[in-house]
Amino acid sequence: MKLKMMYSFLNSDINIIEKELGETIQARSLLLKQASMHTLQAGGKRIRPVFVLLAGKYGDYDINVMKNVAVALELIHMASLVHDDVIDDADLRRGQPTVKAKWDSQTAMYTGDFVFALALKLMTNIKNPEAHKILANTMVQVTVGEIQQIKDKYRFNQNLRDYLRRIKRKTALLIAASCQLGAIAANVEESVHKKLYLFGYFVGMSYQIIDDILDFTGTEKELGKPAGGDLLQGNITAPALFAMENKEIKKAIETVHENMTAAEIGKIITLIKQSGAIAKSVALSDQYLDKALRILDELPDNKAKKALRDIAKFIGRRKF
Repeated sequence: MKLKMMYSFLNSDINIIEKELGETIQARSLLLKQASMHTLQAGGKRIRPVFVLLAGKYGDYDINVMKNVAVALELIHMASLVHDDVIDDADLRRGQPTVKAKWDSQTAMYTGDFVFALALKLMTNIKNPEAHKILANTMVQVTVGEIQQIKDKYRFNQNLRDYLRRIKRKTALLIAASCQLGAIAANVEESVHKKLYLFGYFVGMSYQIIDDILDFTGTEKELGKPAGGDLLQGNITAPALFAMENKEIKKAIETVHENMTAAEIGKIITLIKQSGAIAKSVALSDQYLDKALRILDELPDNKAKKALRDIAKFIGRRKF
């Protein structure tokens, strides 16, 4: 089943979110407008807005309220990607030139700032102070995670705990916040919105681990960027960490540097894939996926619950 079919009952509301995204990023500056639209038109799964809306189904669902949170969370995600591409010196994102590549790093940084500021402006329509506190704390942690990723580049002696802490901040917390903030915007009781937060956190961990696996197993066409790009940029992810349990492979991985040729990095990717590290990484992702599904069992039954379960399983077992 395709991802969009899993929440097809939200189609009309998703269309509203998509329209709102386009209208929100309009700017008087032609350059800002073009760069922001370029980012939006690159596409994406819109997972965060979907989680916002599904979480809202546990309470007083009003799309005119929910859209503020859904659009804000997607804008924050978009802004983080624009900034990431500058930090990683990436030329491609989803098979399209990045803002940095199409314009320059300065334009990309200010575009990211602009999009992030628009998200904060939208969130002012949510009057619950707790929602703003959660979002602020989440952004603090995301920023810490990004800084830690920079510090950890080419640090080959890091361990699995370092990696898990990093992806928690880098990815999982924003997905967790999407679930919780969607529920809070719909006045869902605290015991339920805290469980939705945990569900989002566990799904987010599984999502990022699978993403890191696909960087080794996917094709450039599927990924929209060259395979092995994370390792080439010095980002040591689960497959590399598990592969480095083999001393000989560890020595090979420790030779990685940003100027390696495609053939050189290709040989190391082959060693990692042959080491059993991919299977260990999948098992790690499955542990988080199972935790997410167990949390769902504790939530009231409704239409959204089935969609959340189906999406979680899709995320944890996707091939691209």
